[in-house]
Amino acid sequence: MRTTAGELAYEDLGSGPAVVLLHANLHDHHDFDPIIPALAADHRVIAVDWPGHGASAPNPTLTAAACATALVDLVTTLNLNPAVFLGNSLGGYAAASLALTHPERVAGLILVNTGGFVPQTPLTRAYCTLYGSTLAARYWLPHSIRNYTKPMSPHDNAIIARTTRVARTDIGRTTYSSLWHSFNSPTYDLTPRASQITTPTLIIWGTRDPVLPLRYAHLTHRLLPHSTLHLLPTGHLPFSSTPNQFLELAEPFIQSSLAAAGTER
Repeated sequence: MRTTAGELAYEDLGSGPAVVLLHANLHDHHDFDPIIPALAADHRVIAVDWPGHGASAPNPTLTAAACATALVDLVTTLNLNPAVFLGNSLGGYAAASLALTHPERVAGLILVNTGGFVPQTPLTRAYCTLYGSTLAARYWLPHSIRNYTKPMSPHDNAIIARTTRVARTDIGRTTYSSLWHSFNSPTYDLTPRASQITTPTLIIWGTRDPVLPLRYAHLTHRLLPHSTLHLLPTGHLPFSSTPNQFLELAEPFIQSSLAAAGTER
């Protein structure tokens, strides 16, 4: 579908109230393959490829704010009833942003090692600038993917292989860098507005993630007044590393959130 950030591809499976899956920088919707069949048994699952990612059209100037706007375009075009939005990293930022700007569309948030809740300081700005640098994208990025994934399953290894292939392309590196630079934008820092998010929120955090360490899990939990926090001993992608444990947390939350919003099956 066409969005203000470019063409956006998505997979639409199952039926019933919607669960929307939103992936991280440089990744794609196949990250969620281990949990999609269980979710699609009772729900309509919409698994998004951000512009410039997966099956979507390239966008080498993509920003985090543009992803948030593309998500608004998606829910508007599909005219979704209140849905549960499950976002990892960049995807968590976009989901939380939607809960701020269009709370009527959001029955619940599942934020997984989420971005958007790291206060911007000179140190964090330098960190994002370094990660987004051309040298880091070319020489360090392909080797970092295994480090933040902390593989625990065959699917983790498949994600590492797929994402590394993208990281070794010019367009992949350019998109990755553009997003990291955009993390320094004031719009990416949701901490001043976090208390305005009244949506029920489940925070699931992989405790071995070096990109978004555990302290940010606790900070995000403190900032969001209607949140609960659960920790799993994984890297950046707990839904891939330990899908059964992840679903044990996510599925009851999805059911209760949709029931409270009046959109359960």
